[in-house]
Amino acid sequence: MKETRQAARRRRHRLRLLIGTAVALITAVALVCLVVAFRPGHQADAGHAADATAAGSTGTATPERGARAGSASPTATRSPRTTASPSAAADAGTAPARPSASATSRPAATGASLAGRIRPGVGYRGVATTYDAGTGDGACSFGPSDDVMTAAMNHTDYETSKACGAYVLVRAADGASVTVRITNECPLPCAPGQLDLSAQAFAELASPSAGRIPVTWKLLSPGASDTIAVRYKTGSSRWWCAIQVIGHRNPVARLELRTAGGWRRLPRTDYNYFLAEDGAGCGGTVRITDIYGERLTVGGITVRPDTVQPTRLQFARH
Repeated sequence: MKETRQAARRRRHRLRLLIGTAVALITAVALVCLVVAFRPGHQADAGHAADATAAGSTGTATPERGARAGSASPTATRSPRTTASPSAAADAGTAPARPSASATSRPAATGASLAGRIRPGVGYRGVATTYDAGTGDGACSFGPSDDVMTAAMNHTDYETSKACGAYVLVRAADGASVTVRITNECPLPCAPGQLDLSAQAFAELASPSAGRIPVTWKLLSPGASDTIAVRYKTGSSRWWCAIQVIGHRNPVARLELRTAGGWRRLPRTDYNYFLAEDGAGCGGTVRITDIYGERLTVGGITVRPDTVQPTRLQFARH
């Protein structure tokens, strides 16, 4: 009987040990879970993971309208880069920003949708006369130049300086030809189709004594190693400015400035500057469009009057 009671006590003791051990294990597991849940940085790590997932799902940038279809060129698809106002940096006493190309967009179509009277692929007839080009400067306000193969476009086809900077192939009746750049205007009574050539250019077609010969001519989009440049007119400031494009392969159709309200298209003067009379956008990002619709966007162009500021951009050849 005594042995039976001792055996019962031993069984109860073992049961209590088993229950105690189970409770201890459950308690330990719960404590471990609490430690992991409240470990510092746990929530931050989860947030970073969520951010990374969201970032990975972002779609690719859409090319600017008119970008060449199927082009793998990164410059044809990246969006314009927003930069701080160069004039603000200058006011703060820092060095002016260096002009930088922030976007390029090339159209898929080859038609010159923004061309005026002078259109690519069209032949024009007229007469060629000659004048003393002097230093090479003229109504287009490009300034003196060593390039003597220049011409003045008749008043009608000059079209409020839209012809400025255009390259034209001129051909005489006997087949002789010369390529000239439009730097000047031939005022009335110069007739539509007429070109007033520098003496050097005229001599490539006929004897200077001829004075006046029939010609045909057409617009070119030549090969060029130079890049375009931008120049602010003398007297420009952040309250009034006039801007000019220099060294462009194709005729320029538009010039726009980035403002707080978006892109602002500037009117063109007959002396080949684009004018912002109230100063809005002066010293900011500039967008230049040629007659084919190609847009070049340039940042870091500060208001430095009468200073040629080069870029790394050039319009495509057509």
